[in-house]
Amino acid sequence: QVQLVESGGGLVQPGGSLRLSCSASGFTSANFAIGWFRQAPGKGGEAVSCVSGSTTGTHYVDSVKGRFTISRDNAKNTVYLQMDSLRPEDTAIYYCATADCGPPIREIHGAQYLEVRGPGTQVTVSS
Repeated sequence: QVQLVESGGGLVQPGGSLRLSCSASGFTSANFAIGWFRQAPGKGGEAVSCVSGSTTGTHYVDSVKGRFTISRDNAKNTVYLQMDSLRPEDTAIYYCATADCGPPIREIHGAQYLEVRGPGTQVTVSS
């Protein structure tokens, strides 16, 4: 079964850190760009970061540049998002998906693509 599953979310104080994991099964994630996205309560989905498949280039939206780092471990078929200096406005459900790193970063859609999205993990930044 082709799927992505996120883990590593939780409650953290402002200024703290979390590392999210996006584990792939049923396909080789190294062959695809993988993006991290988030959705805050009452808001639409927002792209956060993306790592290219072939070049492993990394991409970030302005709001997380210098604070978040995306990486991948192809041997583990996993993509990570290290989040430092977290702020209350980073509170959201974070999910990973097969993506186009653009810019802009976006989930890929279409019958010719492998569309995979994980269920998400909650990140809450609060004192």
